[in-house]
Amino acid sequence: MNPSRLFTASRIALIVTAMSFALRGAAAGAWSTQFHLSNEQVGWVGGAAFWGFTLAMIFGGPLCDTIGMGRILAVAFFGHLVGIVLTIFAWNYLSLYLGTLIFGISNGSVEAACNPLITTLFPNDKTTKLNLFHVWFPGGLVIGGLLSYFMGAANLGWQIQFACMLVPLAIYGLMFLGQTFPRTERVQQGVSTGTMFAACFNPVFLIMVVCMLITAATEFGPENWIPNIMTNAGVSGVLVLVWITGLQAVGRQFAGAFVHRLSPMGMLVLSAVLSALGLYAMSHATGVMLFGAATVFALGVCFFWPTMLGYVSENFPNTGALGLAIMGGAGMLSASFILPLVGKFYDNGIQSRLPAGADVAQAPMAIQAAAGLEALGKTAILPSILAVIFLLLLVTRKKKAAA
Repeated sequence: MNPSRLFTASRIALIVTAMSFALRGAAAGAWSTQFHLSNEQVGWVGGAAFWGFTLAMIFGGPLCDTIGMGRILAVAFFGHLVGIVLTIFAWNYLSLYLGTLIFGISNGSVEAACNPLITTLFPNDKTTKLNLFHVWFPGGLVIGGLLSYFMGAANLGWQIQFACMLVPLAIYGLMFLGQTFPRTERVQQGVSTGTMFAACFNPVFLIMVVCMLITAATEFGPENWIPNIMTNAGVSGVLVLVWITGLQAVGRQFAGAFVHRLSPMGMLVLSAVLSALGLYAMSHATGVMLFGAATVFALGVCFFWPTMLGYVSENFPNTGALGLAIMGGAGMLSASFILPLVGKFYDNGIQSRLPAGADVAQAPMAIQAAAGLEALGKTAILPSILAVIFLLLLVTRKKKAAA
C-alpha cells in the first residue's frame, strides 16, 4: 500500500468529477438550443448528476466496509467512461439525462470511497487532509472552466471538451491499478455495524445532515447556473466560475490554519454569513462588481463541504463510512432539487418581464440577465438559515465545554 499514491490518485479522480460540473454548466446554453430544452429541463439534466451522486453515496458508503474501497473506485472508473461517451453521443433529452445520471453515480462512487480512504490513511488530521483532498474539486472546476473558455474561443464544441476528461480518467485509473487498499477506520477499530447505525441517530449528527442539505444547495445551485447567467449579464460566466473556484482551491489549500484558529464550527458560521452576503450582492451587482460579489460568495462556500465532513468524522467517528456517505448523499440530493428550482425562478423571472404570451427563449439578453441574477439572490435565504443554526451549535458547544 502506498498512501501518497492513493491520496494523489484520489485527488485526480476528484478532478474528473469537478471538470464534469464545469463543462456541464458551460454547455447548458448549447444543450438548450441543440435539444430544444427549457431552463427548467436543463436544470433537471444537471440535477441528474446529483441524483446519481446521492445513490452512489448512500449505497456505496456502507459497501466500503464489506467489498472494499478499491472495488467502489473500479465502479467509478468504468462509470465515468460510459458517462463521458454517452453524453458526447447524446441524441435527445433522455440520452443526455441518462449519460449525466451515470456520470453522477461515478462521481458519488469517488466520494463514497475516497472520503473514508483519506480519514483512514490520516486518522489524526482528518479535517485538514479532507480540505486538501477537496482542493481539487474547485481545482477541477478551474481546469474545466478554462478548458471550456479557451476551447470555446477556438470554436471547439462541448463534445470535444467533454472528451478531454478521458485524460485524467486514464491517469487515475492507472494510479489505482494494482494498489492495496486499507480496511476502513471503523472496521480497523472493531466498531460493530449496529454501533455505526446507532451513531447515525445522534441528534446533533442529524442536525448536521440537515445543514449539509443547505450548505450543498448554497454552493452547487448558484455555481452550476453562474456560467449561463453571468454571460447574459455581460461578463464571461465561465471566467466568473473559474474565479470563484480558484479562490476555493486556494482557501482549502490553507485550511489547516483556519481550522486551528477558528475551530470547524467557527469556520462554518463565518462561511454561512459570507455566502449570504455574496449571493445578495450578486443579485444587485453589474459589470465588474459581479466579480466582487462573486469573491465574497467564494470565500463563503470555500470550506463548507470538507469542513462539514471533517466535523462529522472527528465528532462522530462511530458513524464511519456510513456517516460520511449520508452527509455527502444529503448534500448532493439537495443540489438535485436546487438546480431545477433556480431554473424555474429564472424562467419565471424572464416571463414576468415579458408581455403575455411572449416566448421566454427569445427574451432580450438584458431581461435574461436581470431574471438570472434575481434567481441567484433568492438562494441567499439558505445560508442565512445556516448562520443561525451554526451559531447556536457553536454557542451550545462552548457552554458545554465551560460546564
